[in-house]
Formats: sequence, structure tokens, C-alpha cells
Amino acid sequence: MNRFQVKKVAVLGAGVMGAQIAAHLVNVKVPVVLFDLAAKEGPKNGVVTRAIDNLKKQRPSPLGVAADADLIQVANYDEHSELLRECDLVIEAIAERMDWKVDLYKKIAPFLAPHAIVASNTSGLSITKMSEALPEAIRPRFCGIHFFNPPRYMYLVELIATPATEPLVLDQLEAFVTSGLGKGVVRAKDSPNFIANRVGIAGMLGTLKEAERYGLPFDVVDDLTGKKLGRASSGTFRTGDVVGLDTMAHVIKTMQDNFSAQTDPFYASYGTPPVVQALLDKGHLGQKAQAGFYKKVGRDVLRFDLASGDYVPSGDKADEVFARMLKKPAPERLKLLREAQGPQGRFLWALLRNSFHYAAVHLAAIADTARDVDFAMRWGYGMGQGPFELWQEAGWLQVAQWVKDDIDAGLALSSAPLPEWVFKGPVAQAGGVHTSEGSWNPATGCFEPRRLLPVHERQLFPETVLGSGAPRFETAGRTLHEDASLRLWTLDDEVLIASLKTKLHTISGEVAEGLQQAVALAEEQFKGLVIWSGDEPFSAGADLQSMLPAFMTVGVSAIEEAEHHLQQTMLRLRYAGVPVVSAIRGLALGGGCELAVHSARRVAAMESYIGLVEVGVGLVPGAGGLTYAARRAAENQRLSTHKDLLPFLIESFTAAAMAKVGTSALESRQLGYLLDSDIVVPNKDELLWVAIREARALHDAGWRAPLRRPFPVAGRDGKATLQGQLVNMRDGGFISAHDFHIASLIAHVVTGGDVDPGTLVNEEYLMKLEREAFCSLLTHPKTQERIMAMLSTGKPLRN
Repeated sequence: MNRFQVKKVAVLGAGVMGAQIAAHLVNVKVPVVLFDLAAKEGPKNGVVTRAIDNLKKQRPSPLGVAADADLIQVANYDEHSELLRECDLVIEAIAERMDWKVDLYKKIAPFLAPHAIVASNTSGLSITKMSEALPEAIRPRFCGIHFFNPPRYMYLVELIATPATEPLVLDQLEAFVTSGLGKGVVRAKDSPNFIANRVGIAGMLGTLKEAERYGLPFDVVDDLTGKKLGRASSGTFRTGDVVGLDTMAHVIKTMQDNFSAQTDPFYASYGTPPVVQALLDKGHLGQKAQAGFYKKVGRDVLRFDLASGDYVPSGDKADEVFARMLKKPAPERLKLLREAQGPQGRFLWALLRNSFHYAAVHLAAIADTARDVDFAMRWGYGMGQGPFELWQEAGWLQVAQWVKDDIDAGLALSSAPLPEWVFKGPVAQAGGVHTSEGSWNPATGCFEPRRLLPVHERQLFPETVLGSGAPRFETAGRTLHEDASLRLWTLDDEVLIASLKTKLHTISGEVAEGLQQAVALAEEQFKGLVIWSGDEPFSAGADLQSMLPAFMTVGVSAIEEAEHHLQQTMLRLRYAGVPVVSAIRGLALGGGCELAVHSARRVAAMESYIGLVEVGVGLVPGAGGLTYAARRAAENQRLSTHKDLLPFLIESFTAAAMAKVGTSALESRQLGYLLDSDIVVPNKDELLWVAIREARALHDAGWRAPLRRPFPVAGRDGKATLQGQLVNMRDGGFISAHDFHIASLIAHVVTGGDVDPGTLVNEEYLMKLEREAFCSLLTHPKTQERIMAMLSTGKPLRN
């Protein structure tokens, strides 16, 4: 069987999107060559090299590791077009000008490999029209690919076929984008702005209109339309600033240029809002220009006021009554909002009504099924639910009637009626567009199941839409033990899975006990143990709050006992008779990091943030994290010819003392929390599939736990060197006196305390030093202040 392999990719255009797409390809280890025009002055590759240099400076970083920018191959069309013959995939990402894109296609066509897929990254231009510029032989291998900005972090990628695109080509590209790049793929119809931007920008324009109608300022609107509404925390206008008002204006213009009042009943709402035009005229393009709907001046955040044409103080919040209202179940929530008298409630109802109305009217033109719309809005615009999901949850026919009543009363953005399928036929009978059979396709008049490609078999519990009835991991498989803190279960009767159920998957005494039970059960009946809890985070660390009652009642001795039990759990995992694999996604902090590093292997999603952060609450890592750092330093020294242990220890000491967290799985590997033998998985939904297979493979290869062997420590001389660095940082004002005290204790533990350099110690010895340091800090007033601040505000206190 021939398998389409992407061995090398060419990205055409070194602008913001092109460079960041190239960066993400490097993140997932795909060789990439980045093209642009030859520079008119200086080195011919100057345009590309400047773009790559800029990648290293951007925040949030497009790169998992900044130094990997140097892995991007630079090229220009004048000298290097022959390189295109080596590429299996060519992604064009130049400016959104149809004439420029067409000219480029004519230029590169002679150099394309006969099997290469060619895709245009565009946010809304006609893919079919572009394809007409290509030779007929290339058209079957051409399609649209729409990455959302920033490409590393945004999960959504829209694929758009032309009438000439071979179905197999789209399947091959979807497989690569899904598994190779770690994205969620939605196939969109070739209509202007496709799915997410078509619905999302229309929603943003509607939000501006309704905010103006009800007299609400930007900051109040953002407070209402952020997390309270189940959407991205940045709300509406802060999101606009992040995306860029020039980008927003371009998408709006695409809608204006490609529609009319005759072709789109919502056309009247596509006008460029006066406030957006005013900001564009001033060059206030959003975050990249340091000014947009908002501007930061010192520590103050100001908002733009159209009436005065200037910025005014910001920070107003929504009325608390609506925050409480938005926490109600969907049927009650929407009923309360529809009946609300205040402007904020009426604004919210109008927003939701408009989204339901728009999505229903345009569904047939932009997507195959309602599922595609809901996924696109969740993955591209950070919504907790798509419009159809919320509508269905709130009561399909009741909400439909409310929307119809508002349309008839002239309150909606358009007088267009809801489609007939909303009220009659299968959708009305099923109570919504999503069923166990599939999601509604208005073109075929059927509920269609999700497209299944071989790559999707790697997603054991993919994201689903409300109403699909898909199996949930919480109840899937065969349960062997379950309590309030964790569940032990299996899918295949070969590998045991331990899923934490605590809030943020924190590690309590009960969790530690459950993990020890999991190891014993796995050793008895299974090939391996996988620690995977379904959703993020992997673990936010030890459950400090659960320890406080024992500390207040019994004192430090209770904490010392709890820490000892936690340490023994970590050693039980490390020396288990079966391989233990931690499947990491999101945060793995403090105790979560210690849990991961004591596993036999780690399988981590790309967006995993791993680190020992106990300094933030005035403590030292106490569940074996410092012991791990000392042991790894000794192991690394043993593999080298270097006689001094300290250089191998400095990085991990600094990481713990400064509470460094890897900002990606790749950076976490640099910090030593992931090893070269660990696996980084681009797609979060493939994590469990890979982890189970890794556990099986380790067992089948004859897994044996590491032998317990003593290892050398740096001793008092190493401690003195580290202490000297800390003195300089304290005296220079870089760390506080209490930070100095905590870091000194960390230095004491990782160097083995008051012993000679090279002294052989075991893990239990260092763990005893950890417990002593941890418990001594727990009674310190400054540490207690930090703990209380974290528990009450969720933010670290530096005192």
C-alpha cells in the first residue's frame, strides 16, 4: 500500500502567517524551506532571514524552542525554485491578493513535484478561482488550507476543496494536518471567509451593533462575552486587538466585496463599524501596534472612546446578576436573558439570538453539517459550545420560536426567516441538529456521521458535539476500581489506566494511595500502567488545601508523614514491575511534575507546561523532585568524560529555584523534565493511544525496572558554589530574602547536604533532606503568607 508521506514542506511567503507556519512545522520535526522574494538590497535571502530572526522574539513564541528557528531553510524564488521539487507539500501563504497569488502559482508550477499537494493559506479568498491559474495536471492536487493565528496554538485548520480536487488528496492532507501538525480539521465549502471567520466576524459585527444599541462600553462587553459566556477569556474586543484590526477589516471587506443585499440577507450588517474605521485611520491596529480597542499606558489599560476620539480609563465590569444568570442551566439561562429588562441582559439575548439566526440561515452555504460549524467556532474562536450545541441544549423548538418571534418583531439583524428544517422534519423530531446518528446536513436532509479516516483511529476519545451520544472516557472500558479521587480502568485488558478525578487533578493522600494500588494491580494483571486523566491539566500539583487541616490540628509531623507517603508513591512508580507511562497534557506542575519524572516514560502533548513551582508558595519540591534532579545530574555525568558533577546540576537547580516552567514539551525537555527517549505527540487527542502502545512496547521488549543504585552528589563544595550565585542575586535585588532562603534549602538538598563531594547517597537519603526542608518552611510566616495568597487569589505572592 502506498502511503502519502510528508518528508519536506515548502512555505511560500515569509510574512506573519508564513513564518509562523514554518515555525510550527519545525516544532513537529518536519523539514521546511521558507521562500520569499529576493531582497533588492543586501543578501538575497534577507526577507526570510529577518522573518526568522523575528520568530525568536515573538511572545507567545511560535517556536517550542527558540533556537529551532535556525532549522528553517531559507530560500528565494530567483535562486532556489528547484528546491520545490523536493517538497511533498507546498503551502502558499503570501498576502491576501488574488492577483499576487495567481502570479506566484504560474511562477512555481514548472518546479512542483508530480505528487506534491499544493495548498493556499487564505482566510477567505475563492480557492476555485485560484486553482484556475494552475496547469490542469496540478488542479486535482490543489486545495485551500486555513490556519488560524497563531498557528502553533490555534487548534482549527479549515480545508477547502475545489470541484477539481481529488478526494484522496484532501484525505491525505487531513491525515497529515491532524496527526503530524496536531490540529482539528474542519472541511469548509468554498464560500467567502469559509466557516469560522464567516460566522465569527459576523458575530463580532453584530456585537458592535448590539453594544451600540444598548450603550455598553467595550470593557463591559468583554466581561460579558468572555468566560462568563463560555467563550475565550479575551472577550470580543480584546480578541479583535490580538487578531489585528487590519486583519479584521480585510475579512469584513471580503464579505462586502463578495456579497450583496440580494445574495446575503445579513448584508446590511457587514458595513465597517465607525469605531473600527476610526482606529484604522489612526493606525491603531491592535496589539501589534500597542493600541486598538484598548491601549496600555504604564500599568493602566485604557479603552478607545469613539465620541471623544481618545482613550479613557477602562476596567468596568458586568452586573453581577448576569454573571449568576449565565451559570444557570441552558434552558433557564436563555429564558432569563430573553425576559431581562436591563441593557446587559437584553444585549446578551440579542447576541445569542443573532448567532442562532445567522448559523441556521447560512449553514447550507458554508458547511456540510452543523457539526462543522460548532467545531469551527469552538476551535477557531475559543467557544465552549458552538451555536447549534447551545441552541439544542436550551430546547430546540422553544428557542427557535423565540428567534422567530424576534425576527417577526423586527428585532433581529435580518428579516430572513429561519429555514424550514428548523421547525419541521427530522431536526424538529430529534430536538436538534446533533444526534447519535450524526449531525444535520441540510443539503442531503440527513444526519451524517463524522468522517472517519484511518488517522482518526488514533483518537480514542476525540472531541464531540453535544447530543452525539459518543462514548465518554469517564465511563468507557472496564472499571476495576473507582472512588472520589481516581478511577482504574482498561480498554484492552492489557494496559491499566489511572485517571485522577480531583479538581485540577491535584495529588492528595487518597490519590497517592490509589496510585500505589494501581501499580500493584498492574503488576498482577497487566502489561503496564498509563496515568491519563482525560482533559487538562495533567496535574496542578499536590493538594495543599487538603493538607492544611492536618497541619492545623496535628502540626508539622502530620505533613512530614504525608510527604513521606507521597515520596514512597513516587518510588513505587519508578521501581514498578511494569512500565508506568505518564500521558501529559497541559500543566504538570509541582507534584504533577514529580509524578511524571518518576514514571518509566512520558508521552507529552506539544502544549505541555512542566516544572517545579513550589517556590511560588514558599516551599521546596517535596515529593522527590529535587532527588530526581540530583540523580539525573549524576547519571548524565556518568555518561560523559567530565569529572565535575556541578555543571550537570546547575540547570535543574536553577529551574527549581526560579520555578521555571517549560513553555512547551520541547522546552520542558531542555529543562530535563522530559528525556530524549520520551515522546512528544502533536495532537492532544492521540495522547492516550500513543501512551498505551508505548506501555505495551516497553513490556514486550522485556521491561525491567531500574536497579536501585547509589549515586554521587556535589556535596558541601557544590553547595557553596550555588550559594555564592544566590548571594549575588539577593544583593543585586533579583530575589527577595525569603527567595534566597528557599533557594539555599534547594541547594542544600540537591548537593546532598553537609557531605564530601562525590559522596554516594541513595534516593531515600535525599528525600529525607527534602522533607526536612519542606517542613521547616511550612512553619515560616513568609511561606504561610504565600500559601494563603495562592489559595485565596490563585496568584503567587512575592514577599
